[in-house]
Amino acid sequence: MPLQPWMKLISVDDHLIEHPKVWTDRLPGKYLELGPRIVDEPSSSGGPPIQVWHYSNKRFPAIGLNAVAGKNPEEYGVEPVRYADMIPGCYDPKARLVDMDLDGVWAAANFPSFPRFAGALFTAESSDYELALACVRAYNDFVLDEWCATAPDRFIPLIILPLWDVDQCVAEIHRTAAKGAKGITFPENTVPLGLPSIYTDHWERVFDAAEATDMPLCMHFGSSGSPPATAPEAPYAVTISLYGTNSMSATAHLLFSPVFHRHPKLKVALSEGGVGWVPYLLERIDGTWDRHRWYQNVVKDVRPSDLFRKHIYGCFIDDVAGLKARHDIGIGNITWECDYPHSDSYWPHSRKYASDVFAEIPDGDVHQIVETNARRLFNFFDEKAA
Repeated sequence: MPLQPWMKLISVDDHLIEHPKVWTDRLPGKYLELGPRIVDEPSSSGGPPIQVWHYSNKRFPAIGLNAVAGKNPEEYGVEPVRYADMIPGCYDPKARLVDMDLDGVWAAANFPSFPRFAGALFTAESSDYELALACVRAYNDFVLDEWCATAPDRFIPLIILPLWDVDQCVAEIHRTAAKGAKGITFPENTVPLGLPSIYTDHWERVFDAAEATDMPLCMHFGSSGSPPATAPEAPYAVTISLYGTNSMSATAHLLFSPVFHRHPKLKVALSEGGVGWVPYLLERIDGTWDRHRWYQNVVKDVRPSDLFRKHIYGCFIDDVAGLKARHDIGIGNITWECDYPHSDSYWPHSRKYASDVFAEIPDGDVHQIVETNARRLFNFFDEKAA
């Protein structure tokens, strides 16, 4: 069986649900009323009260976005309305470790839920940016001092940024790097959030800081807040099926933009987008570059696919097509994800399922994909083994 017992599964895309005291335990007293807090509200069905987030005089009812671990697919579609509706591993790091052991997963990087995958809520929903900045810092301190501190060898710390302010972004990158942060969540496209694009020089110092701290930009699909547009009558299944196209768009933007030319050490991790599309898209992008670069504002002497293999990592759960094309993608550019506690996860059978997916893949390739690529991407090395 190619997934050998000594191989440690490292998921580059899991999610945590923030417990009710993440912000109330960390914000200054003057911000407690407007900062994120859980409020009990009567249920419209007459059942137990529901729990919702309140922030800046706004209501956010989905406390556990897609937190369906432990449920059957027939039960999907109803968001948890109380913490009691979720298994404790969603919001308790000690319980998460138990669930990871049950699942056969050694380590994981976790994206936020209430702040959205790249922390964009504090940009999009704030009227007081001093409060918003305090909320960003409080979340990052929770991740570094509470969640990941529970097991530093098993949790990879991802931070969020105050995206509305480049100076504060840079300061937060360096502040959290000094505390042990390993990755930076960043929107796959900043434009839908009302922010400048990566074609401008607006983000230059943010990318400089990411290079200086050697932390990858982790771009989860959907982090732009712009899901694939479909017909108004289409079921949401169409959007779910097309979400990987957000990662494809991010790849095209990055490869035709000046980002990697200006930042030769920058790394980007595309989260939850799969990898099976990579060979086609790189072929298409290279062909476009061959034919059309001479009259466009693109770099004319570096092939885009070469940039991809130097800078970009993809990840997958069960992308059989991608594994078949792994050499066309680049073995060193592929990582594995679990996606706990979301509906794409196979918890508590992730290791067994991964063993089936990797059944025909040589040990060396498997080890790179499930462990060593992620360790290199995040500088997350096993000190005990060193």
